[in-house]
Amino acid sequence: MTPRPATFAIPGDIDRKTGGYIYEKSLLHALRDQGRRVAHLELPGSFPDAPPGDMAAAVAALNAVPAGEALILDGLVCGSIDTAGLARVAAPLVAMIHHPLGLETGLPPARAAELLRREAANLALARHVVVPSPHTARILATDFGVASDRISVALPGFAAPDPLRAPTDPPLILAVGLIAARKGHDVLIAALSRIVDLPWQAQIVGGPHDENVAAALAAQARPLGPRLTFRGGMEADDLAALYQQASLFALATRYEGYGMVFGEALLHGLPIVTCAAGAVPETVPPGAGILVPVDDAAAFAEALRRLLTDHRLRRSMAEASTAAGHLLPRWSDTAAVMGRVLDAL
Repeated sequence: MTPRPATFAIPGDIDRKTGGYIYEKSLLHALRDQGRRVAHLELPGSFPDAPPGDMAAAVAALNAVPAGEALILDGLVCGSIDTAGLARVAAPLVAMIHHPLGLETGLPPARAAELLRREAANLALARHVVVPSPHTARILATDFGVASDRISVALPGFAAPDPLRAPTDPPLILAVGLIAARKGHDVLIAALSRIVDLPWQAQIVGGPHDENVAAALAAQARPLGPRLTFRGGMEADDLAALYQQASLFALATRYEGYGMVFGEALLHGLPIVTCAAGAVPETVPPGAGILVPVDDAAAFAEALRRLLTDHRLRRSMAEASTAAGHLLPRWSDTAAVMGRVLDAL
């Protein structure tokens, strides 16, 4: 049977260094590598807050996809596009949902409610929904009314584990995440401020998302001086080198639909300190990290202190992290799940 062709509609620059964009670009290429014809349709990059002109342009572009092709629609668009316009699309729709848009940290209540309502309405138009984690699948089934037989979990793929280690002295605490409220960098900084008596250095890697958050974080970090550095977005090779130098991975996230950076930390055998939020307890395996409550800087600081001072615990968690990294799926596995969905439409 000839694989069903598809169009993968993604807003803005597909090369953005966020987990969702890395997932979708990697999946696009993996589907093509498996012999499937998949077109990339770039939609306006303003979603989920698209102005009327961008909304109209996106609706027109989606309606131009032939009915014989599958349409894979990125969640930033699927959760916010005009419902009436989406209902006119002839191509069978597969929604690619990383996490519900209305659950983003810091949204005004009215905007969050609007997004949750629209996402539920738009998901009802999808033939199938693909998500990166069992957690997101449960959320869509219980809170959005999506039947479980219309949801498939396609875990993110990863490269082969990286055995190279070049830890620095003092130990490097590495955080990787967009400069956005949801990533909890403010909690990490507060935690670091509680362990200034210990030797460490820290780097936060992540591209800009919210200028107000970035300014607040810079002011909050100022008392830590050169011990904490904001690196901005980084290319994959440079980030890999930083993972090799790190002794700990720390992200005080408030919510994750999966959290691909945790997989990257596992690939590099790093002990992890993070929060029991969203899909994180499913993504970070037992023994490979310490999970604390969301927004608890004191608990986060204590976890960092334990791993910085207890070398046996740090070594044990590094071994567990390394073992888990060897079990992570590859992008060919992710594409196989999506391929079965497309061919069953």
